[in-house]
Amino acid sequence: MRRLFFLLLLIAAPGALAREFRSIGENATPMYDAPSVKANKLFVASRFYPVEVIVQVDNWTKVRDAAGDLSWVEKKTLSDTRTAVVTAALADVRQRAEDGAPLVFQARRGVALEIVELGADPWVKVRHRDGQTGFVRANQVWGL
Repeated sequence: MRRLFFLLLLIAAPGALAREFRSIGENATPMYDAPSVKANKLFVASRFYPVEVIVQVDNWTKVRDAAGDLSWVEKKTLSDTRTAVVTAALADVRQRAEDGAPLVFQARRGVALEIVELGADPWVKVRHRDGQTGFVRANQVWGL
């Protein structure tokens, strides 16, 4: 009966399990295979690298990246700044949320863009670190 209740809750409130995204707030942040500085370092993430929060344990956060890889990071190194990473070979960032709108700039795969505003699908308003802003198609980035 309890299982049925939770299933009905998820159907009735699909946003109840909203995903939480953060970004790495410091350059050269080590990502570990366990919640300890004595654990194996998997890689070093750069500032603005977007991650999805999976679970938080004490001063550690388990995260997933755009490749789907899981790692642990010290909670203090995470930022509330929302970013998305370009997953398309080349993403067009436009002046308005329309395919025919003038191009502001293009971003290559792997470039992190700050999320300014989560708009109506399929567009997201973003800002490049050089200050240019525009709209990118949501299916060309990860971190939403």
